[in-house]
Amino acid sequence: MPGGAWSAIAETFPGKPTWDVKEIPDLTGKVVIVTGGNAGVGRETVKALLQHNAKVYLAARSEERAQEAITALKTDTGKEAIFLKLDLADLVKVKAAAEEFLSKEEQLHILFLNAGVMACPVDWTTKQGYDMQFGTNVIGHFYFTQLLLPALLAVKAASPTQEKARVVTTSSSAGYLIKDIFWDAIVDGPARRKLEPYPLYHSSKLGNMVVARELASRYGDSIVSTCVNPGNLKTELQQHLPWIQVQVFKLVMHEASRGALTQLRAGTSPEGADWNGQFLKPWGRLGKANPKAEDPAVGKRLWALLEAETSKY
Repeated sequence: MPGGAWSAIAETFPGKPTWDVKEIPDLTGKVVIVTGGNAGVGRETVKALLQHNAKVYLAARSEERAQEAITALKTDTGKEAIFLKLDLADLVKVKAAAEEFLSKEEQLHILFLNAGVMACPVDWTTKQGYDMQFGTNVIGHFYFTQLLLPALLAVKAASPTQEKARVVTTSSSAGYLIKDIFWDAIVDGPARRKLEPYPLYHSSKLGNMVVARELASRYGDSIVSTCVNPGNLKTELQQHLPWIQVQVFKLVMHEASRGALTQLRAGTSPEGADWNGQFLKPWGRLGKANPKAEDPAVGKRLWALLEAETSKY
């Protein structure tokens, strides 16, 4: 069995957590964005951040669903998240979301790039014609991060203790199950149409690993960039899978609250300040990403491609 498959299987059974949300320090004064914060791991992440006094922007495509989550979270925590309309599948709307945030805040202390889609139909594409999974999971998040760089870089500039902003990118064990990105399937075309939904998802999750590593390399002086596998979790990500497959997967799936532990530790823990460029596995333990993500040539190639594509908008 390939090493990547072994890694994916091993992280399916991570044992009991050794870190808990109770260890999150007081986040008073910290401004945070969580993409996809209305459901699943994102919602659990928002909940824990609110409980520790962060100012949280819940970024999501559907205002109705986001407001429902915000209302429920206020009941649970006594704190209220702020809705930020973000559609990662439309780069024009990604830009609008970033501009909306920057009109309200000068600093962004933690950015959780948590939202994603999995195994959606191959004929789905983004507004600009990219593969829906790569476009949403990678390109949309890359562009959002680039636009938010002024607020991220402002954290260290304004900090008397040289505190760095943190960017936490949610990948998946699926990122191990591919040898390289499907470069010719990022933009819709005949090559992409020949692939199945799962390989396209694997490509996007490796893409997340690559971008997070490259961000760490380029901006490590002012930003701590980490990437995480939150674990196999019971969330809405499985909505496009066959019913029987979901039932089988549930046998080895964990609650979303467990998955939030990994990205919360990366984003909030004191030790996380020293984890630039690191990869975390369930439940908040240091691990190893797909070796392809550590190849500088791959990082530079993907970064250049993403810069070229997003510069059009």
